[in-house]
Amino acid sequence: MKSLIYLLAATILCSCGSSTTKTNEEASNTVAEAPQQWLTFEGRSDMPNVVLVSGDEEYRSEEALPQIAKILSLRHGFNCTVLFAQDPEKPGIINPNYLNNIPGLDQLQSADMMIVFLRFRALPDEQMQYIDDYLKSGKPVLGIRTSTHAFNFNEVDFESKFAHYSNYYEGEDEWKEGFGRFILGEKWISHHGSHRHQSTRGLTAPGAEGHPILNGIAEGEIWGPTDVYGVRLPLPGDSQPIILGQVINRAGEYDENDVLYGMRISDNEVAGIDPEAKGDKKYDPNQPMMPVAWTKSYQIPEGQKGKVFATTLGASTDLLTEGTRRMMVNAVFWCLNLEVPERANVDIVGSYQPTPFAFVDADYWINQNRSVSSLK
Repeated sequence: MKSLIYLLAATILCSCGSSTTKTNEEASNTVAEAPQQWLTFEGRSDMPNVVLVSGDEEYRSEEALPQIAKILSLRHGFNCTVLFAQDPEKPGIINPNYLNNIPGLDQLQSADMMIVFLRFRALPDEQMQYIDDYLKSGKPVLGIRTSTHAFNFNEVDFESKFAHYSNYYEGEDEWKEGFGRFILGEKWISHHGSHRHQSTRGLTAPGAEGHPILNGIAEGEIWGPTDVYGVRLPLPGDSQPIILGQVINRAGEYDENDVLYGMRISDNEVAGIDPEAKGDKKYDPNQPMMPVAWTKSYQIPEGQKGKVFATTLGASTDLLTEGTRRMMVNAVFWCLNLEVPERANVDIVGSYQPTPFAFVDADYWINQNRSVSSLK
């Protein structure tokens, strides 16, 4: 009888242990399968936290910002978090064509700096609130390329209490012409030169000689295959141009299969008036040259005053150029009131093979099925 009792007890204990083990395995699998929706790069405990927010359909911010974060973290000790546009039905899968969701913006609550590379986003109010709260704190902002037109709230399709952030906002208040104009210094105006056919060479703006953001950068070392953006001169408020964009003609043949579309940093022919241009396109893009990087301050209602660095360079392919990377890294130090290195280490981290800038259809991202974790 005792043997039977011991046998039954042992059976019950084994059954319980088996059930517990299975439950733990299931829990482990659940954790393993949870999609990673943003990237973190740990630096030093004494260095600032930088949140980089990607989300544009053309210039591959989802490629550019992870590389910037890697350089900031590995080469200089910054703690970085990179956020991505995603369809909420497919969390953890990058989809820049999805305009209404960037998970992880709550990370801005502990950020010391925000870097944005956005284009025409219409985010839900709960996500926009984190951006608004960050701006009220007066902490620094670095805006890249299409961030001059970072937001676009169409009130017919998308009601938002943050509609004043929109590129096309026409209210008669501080926010007129939206986030781009009020915070960064300019909204979307135009392409200034021929898209995919003329590149941008960065030259020191008059009065910016010796600025710390130019540390370690020789004249002409800032370059990108992206064209210059048009801005209205002078830029508003206390904006200070740092770099002017000289429009350069392509020397080689146009090649849509080339990551730089046939353009090279060695191209030397300065663009002039296109003899075939007509109407308002008949102008000299270098008279005057447009600022492509500048500093300014911002202060939103009920908020603190903060520093801004804005540049209309910054596509993922622009970062193939060392001088362009160094400008970005120097700007981070400057924005955070840290001493800018005399010649910052901006060596590429890992394998970096950016794709050409271009708009792609919805199927492209579905077929890519690119996970956030794959960019780590």
